[in-house]
Amino acid sequence: MTADAPDPSTWIKAQKSAQANSCVEMRRTANVEVRDTKQHGHGPTLHLNGTAFAAWVAGAKAGELDHLA
Repeated sequence: MTADAPDPSTWIKAQKSAQANSCVEMRRTANVEVRDTKQHGHGPTLHLNGTAFAAWVAGAKAGELDHLA
């Protein structure tokens, strides 16, 4: 790990969300874990393998999840 790279086990959220708590955050472990920021670490965590996470991101970029916003 370099000084420029974040610790992969640390929870991160999108920079565009700034201080908002209405987003999701993620971290990499053996898989990719995703959780709701509003739960402050007390809610459920979604565990995705790399293939499923890539499909989720691709779907979000393609607008497939826009109806959820």
